[in-house]
Amino acid sequence: MSFLDHIRACNAHDLSGFRPFELDGHTVGWVRHALAEALPEVDPGFVVTADRLTVAPEIRDFEARSTLLDHAAAYLVEQGTVKALRGEYYPVLPRWGAEPLARLDRAAVGAFGIEAYGLHINGFVRDESAGNGAGGLLLWVGRRAGDREVAPGQLDNMIAGGQPIGLSLAENLEKEAAEEAGLDAGTARRAVPVGAISYTMETPAGLKRDRLFIYDLELPPGLTPVNTDGEVESFDLWPLDKVAESVRNTGDWKFNVTLVVADFLIRHGWLTPENDPDYLEIARSLRR
Repeated sequence: MSFLDHIRACNAHDLSGFRPFELDGHTVGWVRHALAEALPEVDPGFVVTADRLTVAPEIRDFEARSTLLDHAAAYLVEQGTVKALRGEYYPVLPRWGAEPLARLDRAAVGAFGIEAYGLHINGFVRDESAGNGAGGLLLWVGRRAGDREVAPGQLDNMIAGGQPIGLSLAENLEKEAAEEAGLDAGTARRAVPVGAISYTMETPAGLKRDRLFIYDLELPPGLTPVNTDGEVESFDLWPLDKVAESVRNTGDWKFNVTLVVADFLIRHGWLTPENDPDYLEIARSLRR
């Protein structure tokens, strides 16, 4: 495997199997043709044509659209497309920063191909005596609990989470830092925003279109993260050489974390044009 293999796997999709889902003239999602054809029977507020899915023109306000999507989400559970609804809602946005057009249960976001936002925090420690080719940096690596629905037992960032409706990024960062690593708000606020990563991956449920805001958080050598929500079973502090070797040569990592780690390795000078012939394509492909 290679860093580029991981990036390509996260971007494998074929839009010919989907049609656009539009609200207010904005393409906000992509829905498989079979689901699009079925939705008017679920709720007549859905309008389907050969080239798109939209909603009836009289359904224009946030709550009415959200109720319509609730009906569709319940149908997805009945059909077995998703196991269960989560009771956590994501915004349906024409673009980041715009007013939400509706909300949708997190479990149904992939079936509608809605852009989903989230944050990943690289927790690292600086130890010049460690060497390892990148200023002595060591990265906190979490191992996901074995009972997780997604990527059980695989390796993960120190902190990561989806961006629900009703929370700012700063509020969500503090919440996730407390839940996933036991960090206080003051420590969490030291996280530095360093960019964003995008990918679009076809899954059995639909189209996963994730936009991840990336942060770096330098921690003192004596601080050890402690998970409090059951998401992670253990944390280990790895030198970057070990991190890079593991990502590059194994399938041990949660699929999207490989992209976040590759970005970290580039920004901190471990992954360079000299040591990886795919450098230019890796750097370009992380931000589509």
